Amino acid sequence: MRGETAPRLLELLAVVALLEDINSKNLVRDQVGTIVERLASGVYEAAFSDDDGRACASTPIQASHLLPLRHEPSHVAA
Repeated sequence: MRGETAPRLLELLAVVALLEDINSKNLVRDQVGTIVERLASGVYEAAFSDDDGRACASTPIQASHLLPLRHEPSHVAA
């Protein structure tokens, strides 16, 4: 359809950051989590843990509300 973009694809176990608060789960913008399941087109289950690695929340969330984090550069500097 014109004007619509395809949902962002995220891989399982991708590390992501929230782009907005999820008050019902006590999660805040920029909190880091991991993709644990693909639920539907553009919808994923993301798990979040505290600094000690204890699970604190798991929630379905649209890919558009997540920022995939990179651990390596996407290109080689010239």
